[in-house]
Amino acid sequence: MNKALTVIFAAIGLDAVGIGLIFPILPRLLAEVTHGDNVAPYIGIMTALYAVMQFIFAPVLGALSDRLGRRPVLLISLAGAAINYVVMAFAPQLWMLLLGRAIAGLTSANMSVAMAYITDISPEDQRARRFGLFNAVFGAGFIIGPVLGGVLGDYWSRLPFIAAALLNAGNLLLALLVLPESRKPGRERIDLAALNPLRPLRWVFAMKNLIPVIVIFFILSATGEVYGTCWALWGNDVFSWNGLWIGLSLGTYGICQALAQAFLPGPAVRLLGERGTILTGIAGTCIALVVMAFARQGWMVFAVMPVFVLGGVGVPALQSLATRLVDESRQGQFQGVLTSVVSLASIIAPLGFSSFYFVIRAQWPGAIWLSVIAIYVIAVPLVMSLRFRSVEAAALANGVP
Repeated sequence: MNKALTVIFAAIGLDAVGIGLIFPILPRLLAEVTHGDNVAPYIGIMTALYAVMQFIFAPVLGALSDRLGRRPVLLISLAGAAINYVVMAFAPQLWMLLLGRAIAGLTSANMSVAMAYITDISPEDQRARRFGLFNAVFGAGFIIGPVLGGVLGDYWSRLPFIAAALLNAGNLLLALLVLPESRKPGRERIDLAALNPLRPLRWVFAMKNLIPVIVIFFILSATGEVYGTCWALWGNDVFSWNGLWIGLSLGTYGICQALAQAFLPGPAVRLLGERGTILTGIAGTCIALVVMAFARQGWMVFAVMPVFVLGGVGVPALQSLATRLVDESRQGQFQGVLTSVVSLASIIAPLGFSSFYFVIRAQWPGAIWLSVIAIYVIAVPLVMSLRFRSVEAAALANGVP
């Protein structure tokens, strides 16, 4: 049991490292491949492509794991991840990088299979703790990834991908030797309709009082995409940061967010209420973004990081509020909707932010952060308009008997 959990957690950690690994070095790698200076649109395309593949294939891999078993799907995913990093390490042309990123998005959809594996092998009284470890491992990987990518990328822009390929190959070997099957393959046929990633969103239109919550969640998720899309470009353009400093700044941001989401939401909601906590999160992020927009020295970015801590309390507070507006019998369905919203934001937002950065880069790179504030402003009246009702009243309004 412990060996199986170790392999699963290693796979999740490596997935997160792989996501963050590419951020500090992607602009330089794309400049080498495209022989151009303004690579912002290509970054947006690669980020969106990754999210599209995740969005499409997460339900597919989950259904296949129910039918074929968890182990073969996880092994195929780990092999695919190793192949992806090899492709990206030696790709001489843009289309090969795009292919590699698509494979990365497809294989990273194995997190749904990993969660199912943990559910299979965990007694009910241990699932919460193990899912907490799941999130902690993912968060740690996402912090390590940018730092590792920045350090290795300063030696050679392809080196981080070679390191990731070796790590994933080692994890694949470990899984082959140690990981047992957690579930007997099913005999039932796969429901093709259940593989439609847009299916959960249909439910939202039948529950109109939830639409403001969904829109706010989309806005908060979309604004979070700007950091992975534009941070490295902005750091290089404004401060001439190398890979190490880009990685350290992203890692510091990740640590602040992780600490905030781990320790602040509970006390903040008790003190301010859910609406006040969401607005406090938006205000803290906007203050930090103003400083970043006008910053001329790199130390100013690190100095404002603690203010970003406030930004980390908004989404958990919104999730807490949302659960009160949905009947207990539909909580799982609603979480599926929120997952779909996050995926859609991960597809749309990188394209928008990268296109805007392409336009303003020569005149004022910092304006990208003011554009994020403008999007946050849209969310404020929606947060103010939220009506707090009991679960029973919300259920009746949504036609739940």
